[in-house]
Amino acid sequence: MASRQTDRMLGRYLSRRLLLVAVGVVTPIGILVVNGSAFVMRSLVQFRFGIAACALISSLVLNGLTASWLLKLARRKPLPVYIKHPDWAIIAAGIIVVGASAAAAIFTWIGLSDPKRLPDGLSVLTALAALLIPLGITYASRAFVRNS
Repeated sequence: MASRQTDRMLGRYLSRRLLLVAVGVVTPIGILVVNGSAFVMRSLVQFRFGIAACALISSLVLNGLTASWLLKLARRKPLPVYIKHPDWAIIAAGIIVVGASAAAAIFTWIGLSDPKRLPDGLSVLTALAALLIPLGITYASRAFVRNS
């Protein structure tokens, strides 16, 4: 009985300490983020290429993982659409992944062309699409697998 009470007291103590640490860390991190953002904004021309390259790499990774998952799913489970040549499906998936990733990088590059227009709708929509489409497709395909 005393052991449980000691465990609860220790748990409360650690929870309070972690809460205090979290509260104490939030403001300095926020200050660093704001100052980093201001630095990037002042030097946007120099950062523009790097940000577009990161958009390309990120999109390649997310879309590639999604395509890989879908291709594995297509091999394991019969799909409503018959794939006569699986090699062509892999080639088509690769073209779609590379094309979508290149589009994400190009739209990011265009959206960051003028610092006075930020936040830019094109960049925001591109980032949301690059994030939500692969995650949505993966979620929907996993739901499809569970329900069938």
